[in-house]
Amino acid sequence: MTAGQAPGRAGIVDAHHHLWVRARHPQPWIDPVTMAAIDADFEPVDLAPLARAAGVTATVVVQSIASQAETVDLLGVAADDSLVQGVVGWLDLTADDVADRIGGLRAARGGDHLVGIRHLVQGETDPAYLDRPDVRRGIAAVGSAGLVFDLLVRQHQLSMATRLVYDLPEVSFVLDHLGKPALGSPGLTEWIGDLRALAASPNTTAKLSGLVTEVERSQWTTDDLRPAVDHALDAFGPDRLMFGSDWPVCLLASSYQRWVDALTEMVGGRHGSDRAGIWGDTARRVYGLTAP
Repeated sequence: MTAGQAPGRAGIVDAHHHLWVRARHPQPWIDPVTMAAIDADFEPVDLAPLARAAGVTATVVVQSIASQAETVDLLGVAADDSLVQGVVGWLDLTADDVADRIGGLRAARGGDHLVGIRHLVQGETDPAYLDRPDVRRGIAAVGSAGLVFDLLVRQHQLSMATRLVYDLPEVSFVLDHLGKPALGSPGLTEWIGDLRALAASPNTTAKLSGLVTEVERSQWTTDDLRPAVDHALDAFGPDRLMFGSDWPVCLLASSYQRWVDALTEMVGGRHGSDRAGIWGDTARRVYGLTAP
């Protein structure tokens, strides 16, 4: 990132990455053949030099499996590592005691770093999963606790997510990976309309993340990604978008720095205050992070 494009003295916030040690928390979703690049352990010591080289001064680590124990461990990481300032964890949204479970997470070591909750909705086959009263009750409890709810959905689930964000206006929602648009396919047209409908609800923000693994061709260029980034900028505005690396998942298609460089190129022509939102200010505001 050049000096003319720097986000400000507070540095970049990486609002979306993962960490895992498989002996402690197995990652059954990783195919050792097609996902060989990430069939390994990834710890803070692996992230630190990549983040430092990219100008990242704070991160938000996000759950990768449906395990409250994983969330407890991630909170412990945040307690020990000044780079990791926020944790988006997991809990059973359908439980009768969601508020108590949030309290338990907050009481754990590093619990003050809990900033949000996420469920792997992309893996749910029920086309009305987010319409279920038990699920909505849990998400409402997340919002009542002052936490953000991260939406991990695929493109075909965006209309379901839109119903949710309109019906729960008191909850702050963050759309991960722009809803995984079908880049390079005719289906992108439908995504454009669905994303605009969701973005019209003021309680939503979104992450410019996870796009490099949604491209058909392995040798992607910024031109492959630009339609999604441009439309997100138009739908949300730069003050409701935030950068996320999706590391180490991004390694399936890109290095950490290559994605930073690509996004820098795509938003480089924006006004300085717009870039500041994308590279850090939005994440700090939405997740309640403190500037270093």
